[in-house]
Formats: sequence, structure tokens, C-alpha cells
Amino acid sequence: MAINIRKLDSTDADFKAQLAAVLAFEASEDEAIDRAVLRILEDVKQRGDAAVLEYTKQFDHVDGASVAALEIGRDELQAALDSLPPVRRAALQTAADRVRAYHERQKNEIGSNGFIYTEADGTVLGQKVTPLDRVGLYVPGGKAAYPSSVLMNAIPAKVAGVPEVIMVVPTPNGVKNELVLAAAAMSGVDRVFTIGGAQAVGALAYGTATIPQVDKIVGPGNAYVAAAKRRVFGTVGIDMIAGPSEILVVCDGTTDPDWIAMDLFSQAEHDELAQSILVCPDAAYLDKVAESVNRQLEAMPRKDTIATSLTNRGALVKVRDMNEACEIANLIAAEHLEISAENPQQWADKIRHAGAMFLGRFSSESLGDYCAGPNHVLPTSRTARFSSPLGVYDFQKRSSILMVSEGGAQTLGKVAAELAYGEGLQAHARSAEYRLNPGLKPGLK
Repeated sequence: MAINIRKLDSTDADFKAQLAAVLAFEASEDEAIDRAVLRILEDVKQRGDAAVLEYTKQFDHVDGASVAALEIGRDELQAALDSLPPVRRAALQTAADRVRAYHERQKNEIGSNGFIYTEADGTVLGQKVTPLDRVGLYVPGGKAAYPSSVLMNAIPAKVAGVPEVIMVVPTPNGVKNELVLAAAAMSGVDRVFTIGGAQAVGALAYGTATIPQVDKIVGPGNAYVAAAKRRVFGTVGIDMIAGPSEILVVCDGTTDPDWIAMDLFSQAEHDELAQSILVCPDAAYLDKVAESVNRQLEAMPRKDTIATSLTNRGALVKVRDMNEACEIANLIAAEHLEISAENPQQWADKIRHAGAMFLGRFSSESLGDYCAGPNHVLPTSRTARFSSPLGVYDFQKRSSILMVSEGGAQTLGKVAAELAYGEGLQAHARSAEYRLNPGLKPGLK
């Protein structure tokens, strides 16, 4: 099997248009899917457990006597963890420990303890940070079973201080993934229900007799899950609506071409819509990577998916120099950015937009997916221009603190009243003026 990845050159007159065509992707909001999701959500909202049971039987072929019967107890979760082969359990533990350590450091460094200060007149101002009360974690089941996603979503929530994490995971035909259950036990997930799809999102968002309503829903899912999360946003919070996975490799031509080809494969094997792009100033090196792609492809179990992804959405981009490569990287704002170069930090300093940056030739993106420590839930589809990786901060909220002293009310009251009168809000003004010195009687302007 030979594939031809499109090649772009930044010196071409229509380069920007060519690049825009490569990047063009809009998550199709299929009207049929949206209508089906709306019907399911409304049904779950109205009938609760009964609707969840019906849809679970219809879509997953699991016939539960009750939603409570679809809950996996802690003993079963622990048994799944205990049943893992020692080497795999050790790997899962190492990954969990590193993810936890990173997010504990993140919590300490980003001001998660809030702040408070006192002004000269005794007025106290500040911010209180509190965790969410309850979070729902959606974990794909069936063909896609990702224990790493359990770690990346549940551990930051627990580090943030969330008292209760409820996980939902579909089990088509009753088949449970032991590694996913083991990851739930290791991450401190509190309750696990074997339900999925839009009905699971609805149950988490609205609550049922058995499944309590959560404050936020996180975790990846299929088109129905994404549509459901979009629909329930506002009733609950959500992490993001993620698009296909992406990798952008900026390389100076000094890394083994086989390594880079495999890095491109690592995203392309996710699905046919995943995107893998290599940017390099060395044309001969781009040719070497293209040759390596075709040489290594045949040995890949998911070669058909990789081939489709690289053919339809992949690109090898020749640029003038590494400075231009960084400019293009900022334009693309990729989910994963590898800077595979000598002295990668000098180029990283020029990057403003990326979900995660992997610096140096030994920092393969796959390490970030599983065990490096930083979160692998990242903004896609150029949303890294304004979004951040999932983190402890996503499971916390902030409340402003104002304790105005009598002296402070004399100063602030006059300012507030003047601005309130300017806006035509007399009650606002009078409310502030009541706190002024007794000798100053409020009056409408």
C-alpha cells in the first residue's frame, strides 16, 4: 500500500489557500443525530430511570432490571484492578502517580487556594476557590476503551477536591473492559454505571431517581455524546466539544525520519479524520519522511485508517526556515505540537498557540497520551488559540469576596452612586447612598 501525502511549499503564491484547505474541518452537526439526541434527552428528563433502561437495552443490548443493577460496585472495581497482570498494573500505577503529581503541582502553582487582602480603609477583597460538588465522567466503551482517559479526567477532579465523581461507560452486549474498571478504582472514581450514549449524558445532566445530577460533564464520546453535551451545556458545565485528534511536527531535519513518520502515524491511527502535519525547511528531509511513511505503513495493524487520514488530511510542508515554521505553527494552533529540533526551547519561545508542546526529539506525543503527567485532554480544531488543556481549574469555581468597611463605603458609595445615576438605575444609587454618613441624605437625581 503506497500513499501520497500532499506536499505544500510556503513560497507558492497560493500557499495560504492551500494550507487553509488542509486545515478546513467543521464538525458536521448532523440534523438527524441532533433530532435523535434531543428526543432522547427530553425522554430522560421526563421519565428518568425508565428511559435510561429502555435506551440501554435498545442501543447496548443490556437488559437491566433497574438502573441500580447497572451500577458497578467498588468490590468489582477493585477486583478488576487486582486481576491485572503485574506489569500492566505497575504501568497503570506509574501513569496514575505521574498524572496525580503533575496536577497537584498545578493546583499549588495556579492559585487554587484563593487570595484575600485588606485595603487601607479596612475594606477586605479577595477570591474564594471551591471545588465542584459532583462531576460526571463519560468514558467510551465498545470498540474504543481508553483507561488513560479515566486517569486524565478523574484524577484532576479528585486533586481539585471534588467529593464525588460519577463515571458512565457503555458495555455493549454486557462486555466490560477490565482495564477501564481498574483505572476507575485507581483514580478514586466514586460510582460507575454501565450506561452510555445521549441517555447517559441526559441522566448526568438532569438526574434520575438513581443517578444524581452532576455539575459538570467531562470526557470524550461519539457524535451522539458530543451532540448531547452541546445540548445540556448551561444546565451543567462541560469540558469541551472535541474534534478529531491532531499532531503538528515542526522539525529542523535532524531527527531520524522513521521516528517522525511514526509520530505522524500515532495520530492518524485514531480515525480517518485525524490530522498529521509535518513542517520542515529541508525538502530532502521531507522526502525521507514520505519514503519512511510508505515503508512502515504495511506493518501497522490500523494501516487502512492511517492511510485514509494521511491522504485526506495529512500534509508535508516545506518552509523557508524555522522561524516561518513557528509562524505557521501559531496559525495552525494544533492540539499536539512536537518541536523535534536541536535546542527546541528557542523555537518554543516563539509559540503562542498549542494545546501541548513536546520539546526535543525524545518527547514523543504518545508519552503525553499515557504517562508523562500533563493532561491529554486538549483543545482541537484551532481552539488552542483561546482554550487550555483540561486541568484542576476545570473542576473548581471562584467566588469573589467583598467586605466593605464603613470608611470604604464612604468612598465607594459616592463613586457607585454617580455611575448608577448615569445608567438610570436609581435604586442602585440609593442603596449605595444609604451607607454614606448619616448627614448625607440620599435623593433621586
